[in-house]
Amino acid sequence: MKTQAIDNYTDEDLQVWKILFERQSKNLKNKAAGLYLEALQNMESVLNAHHIPHFQKINKWFSKNTGWSIVVVPGLIPVDDFFKLLAQKKFSSSTWLRNMENLDYLEEPDMFHDIFGHIPLLSNPIFSEYVHEFGKLGLQHIHNKEKLIQLQRLYWFTIEFGVLKENQSIKSYGAGIISSFGETNQVFTNQADFLPFDVNSVLNKAFQTDILQQEYFAINSFEELYQSLKTVKKIINS
Repeated sequence: MKTQAIDNYTDEDLQVWKILFERQSKNLKNKAAGLYLEALQNMESVLNAHHIPHFQKINKWFSKNTGWSIVVVPGLIPVDDFFKLLAQKKFSSSTWLRNMENLDYLEEPDMFHDIFGHIPLLSNPIFSEYVHEFGKLGLQHIHNKEKLIQLQRLYWFTIEFGVLKENQSIKSYGAGIISSFGETNQVFTNQADFLPFDVNSVLNKAFQTDILQQEYFAINSFEELYQSLKTVKKIINS
């Protein structure tokens, strides 16, 4: 299995990481879900602006928390491999980092998206179980193309581009928003629409990967998100 060559990162890599981390941390203060910000703070010893994230150290930290670990992948991986890893509480991450010329947009997720965007909330017990159960559900239907498409939509509108209502305001928790300066700000413009979180609507809504999203499904809590898996399973297993 591929490993992270931590000594191969350059001074420019560290500078890019620091810029992205500090800029987005500041941008998220009043825009991200409180539980995400709390999780990021809790992981400060192994996830911060001053050091390239060291996967072994993060994994050791997780071993004392929700039990996740980071697995190095070369980039996008086959969907069956992705579900298998989630079902084992393993989250796949790239080790490459964007350069100075491409701070704001990438066609393929890099380490900043994978680590800054996804990893903190995996330390939240309820969200952690949601992602774990999602992985196990995907693994059950790995050979059913139609059901996999439905699950990919669920992943897209929750884990990647989910928002929630917090103190009468919309906050972001999906990694695709959390890791993107532009997408974070898009959520808080009048151009974005927020739909009630409804499992049937989510499973049947197509999405585009190459644009800023225009519509988001808003949950009320991570507990609601986790409990929604009961309905998802009824639909997917029918």
